[in-house]
Amino acid sequence: MIRVLIVDDHAIVRRGLKEILTDEGDIKVFEAGDAEHALKLIRSESWDLVVLDLDLPGKSGLEVLEEVKRDSRSIPVLVLSVYPEEQFALRTLRAGAAGFMSKDVAAENLVEAIRRILGGGKHISQSVAELLITRMSPSPNAVSILHEKLSDREFQILCLFGRGKTVTGIAQELSISIPTVSTYRARILEKMGMKTTAELIRYAVQHRLVS
Repeated sequence: MIRVLIVDDHAIVRRGLKEILTDEGDIKVFEAGDAEHALKLIRSESWDLVVLDLDLPGKSGLEVLEEVKRDSRSIPVLVLSVYPEEQFALRTLRAGAAGFMSKDVAAENLVEAIRRILGGGKHISQSVAELLITRMSPSPNAVSILHEKLSDREFQILCLFGRGKTVTGIAQELSISIPTVSTYRARILEKMGMKTTAELIRYAVQHRLVS
């Protein structure tokens, strides 16, 4: 029996994905609604694959992915997200994901993607494959993407600012101190050559970093 852990903070999404997978007959599905619970299950039990959302309370999906790869590199992770693949897929693949899939196509492609990954392959869309080729062989006139300079935590905080979160709100959501968020904000502004939070918000919206 294939053991799959679905990590998503929306119960209705977990229920829908579970129905899709259990209909296969040879897949047993377990659920986690936040990063803390997910990491506890991943470290204490045996899994064939983890289906991971990026937008989780507390630690982000990217942070969970990095911990999974650091602690147990043998567990493949399929990232499933509402965020645009052209902005998030490469970052998750670099972090060690075995695939990236938009939630918009999960109903049609989830089972196929899981079986491909369990067979030793990767799952990416045609557009992501083309993006990988472009980034591996950039043209002399290629435009630098500012947010690619950011660490995963900085990138997460940029996205939260883009969603209208305040420094205090981000501190509460990520369980870190307000001064820590302010420090991250200063680093982000410096790396991206900006001066205000309003510029960060505008950038995140324009580059579709918010759902």
